[in-house]
Amino acid sequence: MGSNINQFVQLINELHTLPAIIELLIIPCAIFLAFILFSNIFAKYIFSAILKLCSKTKTELDEKIFLAFQRPLKVFLVICGLYVAVMWLPLDGGYQLIINKLFRSAIIILVTWGLYNIEDINTIFFDRIQQTLDIEFNKILLPFISKFLRIVTFIFAFTIIVQEWNYDISGLIAGFGLGGLAFALAAKDALSNIFGGIVIILDKPFSIGDWIKTSSVEGVVEDITFRSTKIRTFAQALVTVPNTTLANDSITNWSRMGKRRITFNLGVAYSTPVDKLKILTDEIREMLYNHPGIDNETIFVRFDNFNESSLDIFLYFFTVTTDWSDFLQVKEDVNLKILELVEQNNITIAFPSRSLYIETPISVSSK
Repeated sequence: MGSNINQFVQLINELHTLPAIIELLIIPCAIFLAFILFSNIFAKYIFSAILKLCSKTKTELDEKIFLAFQRPLKVFLVICGLYVAVMWLPLDGGYQLIINKLFRSAIIILVTWGLYNIEDINTIFFDRIQQTLDIEFNKILLPFISKFLRIVTFIFAFTIIVQEWNYDISGLIAGFGLGGLAFALAAKDALSNIFGGIVIILDKPFSIGDWIKTSSVEGVVEDITFRSTKIRTFAQALVTVPNTTLANDSITNWSRMGKRRITFNLGVAYSTPVDKLKILTDEIREMLYNHPGIDNETIFVRFDNFNESSLDIFLYFFTVTTDWSDFLQVKEDVNLKILELVEQNNITIAFPSRSLYIETPISVSSK
């Protein structure tokens, strides 16, 4: 290194004229500044014009690709300017070889950076496949595929850069193989979470956007990664659950319900005549069969029990909707109609009470 610096200083000393010094030092700086200026112009005007043209096409795939490579392209122009400026200098063959390797490695890194930003394009690509071939992809599978492609991209980029610098990739792989056992023992929890995520994908107990309930959390699934699943609770808290925990836990998927159950006992007073009790049960049953929000497949309305303070009518039926808000609306409407039927038949709804009978009247003595 010292000898090369001395050669460069000697070269400067040998340049007796000012134009020669300008040609040696100032021109490379001017080239680098020119590339920086062009990168700013490209980002502000040329790239914007390209995006306007892409926005007029039928697909948004081309626009996503240009946006993914926007910043890598700007950095690429700066690196190109630096490369041309340095190559302008009178360097020996060894330095030029190193600079060429650095330049090619930088290009590989920039391409990897752009491919890393193309996560949304995978979703668009699979949507096009679904529309064309009528194939349905699981919402959980798509993020996994995207993350897997990112990992593969990093591995390929790393391999190419290592080979570019003349390292033996086979020896490196052998070293990874020797340390694989130690790594597996140290990362057994992470590996179990990865396998848990694979089990969730294959078993498909839920999908992104589903409302699920486990022994520890209840909410809407937002994302699933190789390590964990993110669930947004109804209090807007984000809970991260390890995949191995979900894979070994019982999961209730409320979003996949075909219908929602309503069941309760309607208690009426013991003074209710038998004929009115029959009329009330028949009218409630008929009302449920004719209600647009109630599923007609399973409806039970029966006089069921002699309770301590009431005659109990058992009701068991299902709503057509599974949405929580619509379910509560249907349930409210049914309750109001039942109250109307109770009032129309002059029947009293029972409440907890107790009657006391005294055999011997208590005499109150007056003073």
